[in-house]
Amino acid sequence: MDRITSVPATVNVGDEPESNTSSNPWFGDIVAERLSRRQMIAGSVAAAVGVAVASRADAHGGGRNGHHLGHDFRRPLSPGFAPVPHSSADAVIVPEGYSVQVLIPEGEPLTRGAAPYIPGDLNTGADREGQVGAHHDGMWFFPFVHGQPGNRHGLLCVNHENINPELIHPDTQGGAYEAGNVRPIEDEVRKELASHGVSVVEIARDGGEWQVVKGKYNRRITVGTVMEFTGPVRGADLLKTKYSPNGTRARGTLNNCANGRTPWGTYLTCEENWAGYFYNSGVRPREQARYGVPAAATSTLGWGTRPEDPYRRFNTTPVAGADATQDYRNETNTFGWVVEIDPFEPKSTPKKRTALGRMGHEGAEVAPVTAGRPITVYLGDDARGEYLYKFVTKDVYRPGRTDGSILDRGTLYVAKFHADGGGEWIALAHGANDLTAANGFANEAEVLINTRSAADLVGATRMDRPEWTAINPFTRRVQLACTNNSQRGVAANQPVDAANPRRRNPDGHIVSWLEEGGRFEATTFSWNILFAGGPTAERIAALGAADSVYQGDPLYAVQAFPDSPEKQQFLGEDATFNSPDGLFVSRSGIFWIQTDGYSSASRGFGNQQMLAADPVTGDLRRFLTGPVGCELTGITETPDCRTLFVNIQHPEGSSTWPAIGGETRPRSATLVITKDDGGIVGT
Repeated sequence: MDRITSVPATVNVGDEPESNTSSNPWFGDIVAERLSRRQMIAGSVAAAVGVAVASRADAHGGGRNGHHLGHDFRRPLSPGFAPVPHSSADAVIVPEGYSVQVLIPEGEPLTRGAAPYIPGDLNTGADREGQVGAHHDGMWFFPFVHGQPGNRHGLLCVNHENINPELIHPDTQGGAYEAGNVRPIEDEVRKELASHGVSVVEIARDGGEWQVVKGKYNRRITVGTVMEFTGPVRGADLLKTKYSPNGTRARGTLNNCANGRTPWGTYLTCEENWAGYFYNSGVRPREQARYGVPAAATSTLGWGTRPEDPYRRFNTTPVAGADATQDYRNETNTFGWVVEIDPFEPKSTPKKRTALGRMGHEGAEVAPVTAGRPITVYLGDDARGEYLYKFVTKDVYRPGRTDGSILDRGTLYVAKFHADGGGEWIALAHGANDLTAANGFANEAEVLINTRSAADLVGATRMDRPEWTAINPFTRRVQLACTNNSQRGVAANQPVDAANPRRRNPDGHIVSWLEEGGRFEATTFSWNILFAGGPTAERIAALGAADSVYQGDPLYAVQAFPDSPEKQQFLGEDATFNSPDGLFVSRSGIFWIQTDGYSSASRGFGNQQMLAADPVTGDLRRFLTGPVGCELTGITETPDCRTLFVNIQHPEGSSTWPAIGGETRPRSATLVITKDDGGIVGT
């Protein structure tokens, strides 16, 4: 998840406001109840290792993903590097024996004929449409599969989640505007739209470093790119707009956070906290109010204050005397989806796969596939009090024959956790579980457009910002990052009590579960907490009453929950973290954790970091620290696991990173990390 500083200063488009007012139970309540029963959270990870798994090729997808170019790991590897300490330096720090290259910084020319980057980001909106976007986030590497060079040549798909207006408009700082006025400079708005979206970048390693190849595949997908709706919501009345009166098309993708990739070699980009870009000064329907769409333009970037059609659509106030095909009252309903992009077909139209639901999609993690079985996709909804979902296809996977259309039919489920360590998936299907016309859901399209409201009705478990999910193909366990919840014990509807003692939950935790029988399509599961963030035991003791957050909280009494009560342990200085966000399991078995939290000298936290773990043994150690003000995010690798790509998003504050060409303006960029001896990264 991202956050930005926008104009006016009170606007925070990247952070979605809490909009879940249901009385559904909090995950923290369930954890506390389980702890109070003195049933410590045992994950049965060791037992899960014995569950039969799909072949390695099927587990990671074949075809254009090119995973056959990598090692066929028979057992997971463990972290093997000397951990780096917390750092407050404006630099990227990795262990001894590793090297880092900076690749595709914001503004680098991408397409043929694109304008070169002007230091200070003095480029125009038209320039940015051919350049790398801002706020690099989730990404995936798609190797060319014409033999072994696939580990040295491929396409990198990169999400661009957000912007810092004061950085991309250095002369005007984005231009202040007041209620009733318009954003004064149209080209600035055009540049902001072009800075969002996705970049498809051809890269190759010829000799030492990776370079951008100015080939036919390079492509920018932005808030203005034409997209097609597929699945149950296509053509629904609530998708009809002035731009698409039949409800089959939309313009653009927005606030692209985490991601996924399919076994047939396409990219899934996820629209996260899109609601804050719109406003409706009239009566907001539930499909806007439940997602936090503001009532005033001054709570947004003000795109909708411009009269031109590409921007006017962000003002969703109904026009008096018009219907939905004559204004943009339904424009918000065209966002909040998982979008499929074919990186190998640069002229293809991206598809919004509506069967996967509409929410603040953090990611779309496709589970390891098996021929003849359905495909499962895990989905987080990143806001306080929101839910964990999964989608199971109706049809089964057939290698070499299945394509993206399989994602148009299936069942969307939401998770309900139980205090005894079990859980269930509740179907969000029209006619099931009280999702009927009598309860406000006239058809399946209304269920999917109002996914959050449907989950409220069926009693799903409210989570503390459920973000990325990651799956360990060796154990078939699924991990979820719950970043934090600053309102626990502060907001009136989130009280601190004996059943819910983690006040403010500033540090977050990682949940792990195993589906019944190791089958991802199962409707029941068993769960545990794998790691809980926070300072070391010594720092908590030293803080004492000066930091009451940690007093009387059983989750802070023991910070790590590997696979059994006997192995529970405090985390040491080499492993402490807060606010887990990005998760990724390497083909080698190493479990990577990235953070997007806070710095605190008293609690022992420096800049944001990335850690490597062995989730079976509980070994956790810090691998990388980033520059000032950044978020560590976006992680992918070459099939041989010898090159790791990581994103540095929004270095800010006093940061001057990456200081390319002597420029002091901070820029998001991608890191290329390799081991100096040519070995597997992290071992």
